[in-house]
Amino acid sequence: MSTHRPRPRPFMQLDVFTRRPGMGNPLAVVLDAEGLSEQDMQAIARWTRLPETTFVLPPSDTHSSYRLRMFSPRREVPFAGHPSVGTAYAVLLAGLATPRDGLLVQHGIAGKLPLKVQGEGETLSIAIRAPRAHLLETTTANDSRFGCALADLPLGSLPPALMDGGRRWWLVEVADEASLRAAAPNWDAIAALAQTTESMGICAYARSSNTDYALAVRAWVGSGTPFEDAASGAANATLAAWLNLRDALPDGQRDYRVSQGREIGYDALLALSVDEAGDVWSGGQVCRVIDGQISW
Repeated sequence: MSTHRPRPRPFMQLDVFTRRPGMGNPLAVVLDAEGLSEQDMQAIARWTRLPETTFVLPPSDTHSSYRLRMFSPRREVPFAGHPSVGTAYAVLLAGLATPRDGLLVQHGIAGKLPLKVQGEGETLSIAIRAPRAHLLETTTANDSRFGCALADLPLGSLPPALMDGGRRWWLVEVADEASLRAAAPNWDAIAALAQTTESMGICAYARSSNTDYALAVRAWVGSGTPFEDAASGAANATLAAWLNLRDALPDGQRDYRVSQGREIGYDALLALSVDEAGDVWSGGQVCRVIDGQISW
């Protein structure tokens, strides 16, 4: 009786939005996903237990650098920032694509999205042009849907806003960085808000006088199993679109950096840029942690 052995596939695990292992948002990348079914991909993503796992496929046309699908442990994800940035980094390391005029083009559920590739070696940085976000509504802190989610949080000047950038986020400005960092999320209230408004939860932010970053951000996910995101490129891109809409970018600058994840043991640094067309680019640096093969 013969036993079929699956062929090994190139596999990487990365830390995104950092140059130090363990400080960013982890990602698994299967660099040759041909022949894997959707059920296989979901099973692998469930097995890695990482926020997302991506699967790289050959481009379907000359306008794309590669195709990809991305999965959380529970479902396929149309778009997310850190998996996009990390996958581009892995594709470059593996020699599967070469930038044209400094750009890669990722083809996924959200369409064909360009990624800027800047620098090389230790200075290599990648940023993706996020899907256009749009405003759904603004409200006040005493909106009953928040319940106790904003209790004891001193809020800033901008109103809470619900924005959709592929995923819906409530964007809430906190009056100062110290209050934001000291906040203890009320997970029951955040989960109820996420369910009621079909959103991810709350992306809370505060302006900072730190010279290394202009904003501190905390992303409290209430959809599914509640957790705090170590570093969210998509949430930060949605936030940048909101700030640009209100002419409230940090210090009026179209390029700024964000600190995220310190409250849960990480130390990510994200680079955000709003171009003249109003498109948001979300990115940063990446480090490789595991380089090997997966057999499935």
